[in-house]
Formats: sequence, structure tokens, C-alpha cells
Amino acid sequence: MKAALKPEDAAAMIPEGAVLLIGGFMGVGSPHRLIDAIVARGVSGLTIVGNDTCRPGQGVGKLIDAGLVTRAIVSHIGLNPEAQRRMIAGEMEIELVPQGTLVERIRAGGVGLGGVLTPTGVGTLVEEGKQVIEIDGQKFLLEKPIRGDFALLDARQADYVGNLEYTLTAHNFNPIMALAADTVIAEPHHILPVGMIPPDAVKTPGVLVDYLLERAQ
Repeated sequence: MKAALKPEDAAAMIPEGAVLLIGGFMGVGSPHRLIDAIVARGVSGLTIVGNDTCRPGQGVGKLIDAGLVTRAIVSHIGLNPEAQRRMIAGEMEIELVPQGTLVERIRAGGVGLGGVLTPTGVGTLVEEGKQVIEIDGQKFLLEKPIRGDFALLDARQADYVGNLEYTLTAHNFNPIMALAADTVIAEPHHILPVGMIPPDAVKTPGVLVDYLLERAQ
């Protein structure tokens, strides 16, 4: 059985300067109770990796509002004016990565690849500072893998050994991030006995999951 933690105990494990892979798409599929606990703890200097910076007061936007994030590797910040303000003011570094490239860089980090080759961004600002490799007359960018210290994931259901089932857009990043972090903490909506989640519904096997959050009371 996996250890079931209170949100504040899980947040206490995260040190200053940690790299956090945080699942979700505009907050859907993000671990909201765990994010709130990190904000309450006030640990700073964080790097967050995810699809977006959500909105002020919502999802990972709460970490940015609190001034806890020094760097974000995301696909867009268009709906978070606070992230934009902090970037322009030099308070937070933003690395914008095309969405497909971002998920493949995380996947590469999770499966031990040295990077991925993609034509996306060739001849644009995305190319600056990156190695260009030509294969059969076509140019590709070498995009380096991404790994995190922690993956913080939302799941629809977990069982007592940590097998996870997701729903809807939570499938986009969460299963990939579970491969690419040293420690995986999942926040399930429900925790069930082993065998209650059909094998075909398990998208992250329990061997990858280190801790579960207790169910909300």
C-alpha cells in the first residue's frame, strides 16, 4: 500500500528551488489541494513545467501569484496577465515551448532519451541557441529532455497500491509526467480497493507512484 499523506505533509517534502512537473490543462487535471498546500507553505524559487500558467487565483496561477515561481517552462501564458507582468518585469523567466514539443521533451526525460528531433520551430525564434540537425535534406531542432524533482498529478481514481486512472484532458500530460520525475505525488478524487479499477483503465501503474494524498474530507 502507498503512504497516504495530508496535503501539508506532501508540500513539506518539496524543497526550495525544486523543479515541479504539474499536470493539467488550464487547471483541469491539476492537483488543487496540493497546490494550495505549497502556497500555504511558501516554498520559493520553484521551476514549474506544465501546459500553461492557468489564470490568476486558479491552479498553478496561485503559485505565481504568491511569488514562488522563478521559472516556468510552458506552452502559453496568454490567459495569465500576472505571469506576463512578472516576465516583463524580470521577476520570472518564461520558456515558451510548442505544446507537442513540450510533451515529447518530458517523455524523452522519462524514457531515457537524449532528446527529440522536431521540425517545429525551424527558422523561427524557437531555433535560437539550439542545435540544428539535417536528415535527408530536412532540418530538425534537437530539443533536450526535461525531468523534474517532483511530478504533482491529479487523478480521477487510485487504488491502494497507487494505480491511477485519469479522465478527459488529465490524460494530456499526467501519464507522461509520471515517468519523468524522481518523486511522484498523486492527488486522487477517490481511493479504491485493489482490483476495482479495470486494468485497461490504469494509465499510470502504481510502481511509478510514490505517494497518494488522502481523500478530501
